[in-house]
Amino acid sequence: MLKKALFLLLAGGATASGQHTPLTLWYKQPAEVWTEALPVGNGRLGAMVFGRVSEELIQLNEGTFWSGGPMRQSANPDAWKQLPAVREALAAEDYTKATALLKKMQGRYTQSYLPLGDLIIKQNVGTGAPTAYSRELDLDRAVAATRFTVDGQRYTREIFASQPDNIIAIRLTGTQNLSFSVSGRSKIRFERVAEGNNELIIKGKAPSNVHPNYYNPKGQNPVTYDGDCAGMRYQFRIRVISKGAKITADTSGIHVSGAKEALLLVSAATSFNGFDKCPDTEGRDENKFASEAIRKAAALPYATLQKKHITDYQSFFHRFSFRLKDTLANRPDLPANERLQAYSGGAYDPGLETLYFQYGRYLLIACSRPGNPAANLQGLWNKELRAPWSSNYTININTQMNYWPAEPTNLSDLHAPLFDLIKNLSVVGKSVAKEYYNLNGWVAHHNTDIWALANPVGDVGHGDPKWANWNEGAAWLCQHLYEHYRFTKDRAFLRDVAYPLMKEAAVFSMGYLMEDKNGYLVTSPSTSPENAFLDKNGKPAFVTVGSTMDMSIIHDLFTNLIEAADALGTDATFKNQLVEKKNKLLPLHIGRKGNLQEWYGDWEDEDPHHRHVSHLFALHPGRRISPVESPEFAAAARKTLELRGDEGTGWSKAWKINFWARLLDGNHAYSLIRQLLHYTRENGTDYQRGGGTYPNFFDAHPPFQIDGNFGGTAGMTEMLVQSHLSDIHLLAALPDAWANGEVSGLRARGGFDIAMKWNGKKLTTATVVSRAGDTCRIRTASPLRLEGAAVRSVQDAHGYLLVFPTAAGKTYRLLPE
Repeated sequence: MLKKALFLLLAGGATASGQHTPLTLWYKQPAEVWTEALPVGNGRLGAMVFGRVSEELIQLNEGTFWSGGPMRQSANPDAWKQLPAVREALAAEDYTKATALLKKMQGRYTQSYLPLGDLIIKQNVGTGAPTAYSRELDLDRAVAATRFTVDGQRYTREIFASQPDNIIAIRLTGTQNLSFSVSGRSKIRFERVAEGNNELIIKGKAPSNVHPNYYNPKGQNPVTYDGDCAGMRYQFRIRVISKGAKITADTSGIHVSGAKEALLLVSAATSFNGFDKCPDTEGRDENKFASEAIRKAAALPYATLQKKHITDYQSFFHRFSFRLKDTLANRPDLPANERLQAYSGGAYDPGLETLYFQYGRYLLIACSRPGNPAANLQGLWNKELRAPWSSNYTININTQMNYWPAEPTNLSDLHAPLFDLIKNLSVVGKSVAKEYYNLNGWVAHHNTDIWALANPVGDVGHGDPKWANWNEGAAWLCQHLYEHYRFTKDRAFLRDVAYPLMKEAAVFSMGYLMEDKNGYLVTSPSTSPENAFLDKNGKPAFVTVGSTMDMSIIHDLFTNLIEAADALGTDATFKNQLVEKKNKLLPLHIGRKGNLQEWYGDWEDEDPHHRHVSHLFALHPGRRISPVESPEFAAAARKTLELRGDEGTGWSKAWKINFWARLLDGNHAYSLIRQLLHYTRENGTDYQRGGGTYPNFFDAHPPFQIDGNFGGTAGMTEMLVQSHLSDIHLLAALPDAWANGEVSGLRARGGFDIAMKWNGKKLTTATVVSRAGDTCRIRTASPLRLEGAAVRSVQDAHGYLLVFPTAAGKTYRLLPE
């Protein structure tokens, strides 16, 4: 403790006021734990930078590095035979029997996303205590840096993950010659191989199976290296380049002395060759991929590598800007962890809010690039062999939440990895629909992995149907396909990609629906993810028919498909079938407490404050409930949120920001932002009631889940603009705390780009760029006029509406009356 205190004292005044920009996370001390380290990534390669002085730790990830392989054989061929008996038990309200039978409709668990390894730099920096220490992550350049002084000598390390060159680059500089060694290790079986005098290879094979961290059956090894399809091969390479230095390499590492500066290049690859290919016998040549990447990068000077990286990154990041009053003037000289602590205590710091917003965009750019896997439960960054919830794709909310900010914050092209996952899921999901339900179309359940597993998980009977057997994953994921079209108006994407996938998901839903005693179509069996109700005898249960979430998701899918068929002018017969089915779906119900009913019956919740509020899907991300078009149900949704309360885990708070924004209550949404940005340390928060933000601004579920970051950014966007209805609502849920500000680069449905400035919560100017030439409908709280035209807004019951035709590529300026 004394040594740590001395370090902090010496480092405390290191960074002078004004040296750090408003888009920089910086700290006065190295990271002690992973949730203090700083993330960099290029969509495939990720690193967590600890910023330690004499022994730097950089934890590495590669996006395709998972255990296992595609499931070759049917895990539960008789699963579908259980369905009639489950439905009979539910009709008799025998929920215990239905639950027991439903366990017989489960398959294998997903596989796990794995840590690649650690890179360790042992640097000879003398024996003195470090001074003038700082480490930072510059969001504007996507470059992390560590700086410190020891015995009067200044040292600097810079690191970035380059997408154009497929490498991680680390540059070491100092005011005197550098002496250091570099090595690597992994939690996966590995060996080290020296290549030449300046390159080290760490390579091995992944496990063929890794059980989820919560599943530990007696007598079974949770990590095994043998199976029908052996695990994928992997490697990462480290090369040191330093002109004039002495460099040697052996199996312990690379050793450097007499370097004026040094460049470390890191490449990595696996033998993953697609969701349906055995990565061992059908895998790609990971050695060729990794060696080629490092060879090509080594031919370029550091300045060129960095320039290419920054140019590429800023082509995404600079599309959007967001400033509030005092964003620039307030507290950029205070370390990020101290700012977060002060903010948690009630400090005024709008710059922290806009920094957090842009951090969400930074993370999406870093972990979701076209051609690479979709962002998983931890995005790209994971240090555990058995990560929480396998760091997989949890598709009853979390994976979807990862991509909520993609379209509105101008990162539409980064949505592509999710679309690839959906395509893969549709292939496996077609087989699962037959095996588990004897139905056509495709289906997906609670979670999936890089192998596109689509069955209900549980190792054939060990999963809890409360979450394992929920089967609306495909239908919900299809919403992202249609939303991409609504934002971009890309007809080719709608015709060739979205519509076929949506249609086959709807085919399954149409086959799965059955009539209830009142003639309504319902899902059976049905759950409301991870929640439970109390039956008429006061006993907890969670399997029923027609949960509100199920019905809302299917209603949304059918609505989107009907609109898509109209837009494409196709499939009239199928569209008419959808209309007929949609009109017979179980309607929404308001419960006796005035809340939106979650279950088929007006039952009490086992946990009234449960973190999931799944039955409000129709409010967000759906569009069936709104204060403008359905005020009665909007009031019921508000009552639901009041009864649930604001407490919850990190991602739960983030979803609630979006809910309250959709209810047009900006001040309540803002109060949840302040709760989401509550300073949290590892092992210091209760799982069920916790949530907050770690020192490195990662979302604390806890533990870390990246969906809270993305959901928070999305919620802030909903407060600024909403376009899910027929109009674009500017400053839709602006809180009092954001009374003055400006934003540019917002995207709205219909193919519109939005920029606006406001003062005193009133618009002072706005511009609209039309990409598709559709009619533009702008809703505001005060009247506007279209510059250069005799078009003015008209007041209605919900504010002012300005409607005008547009031409593709043209910019329109709006001014207050």
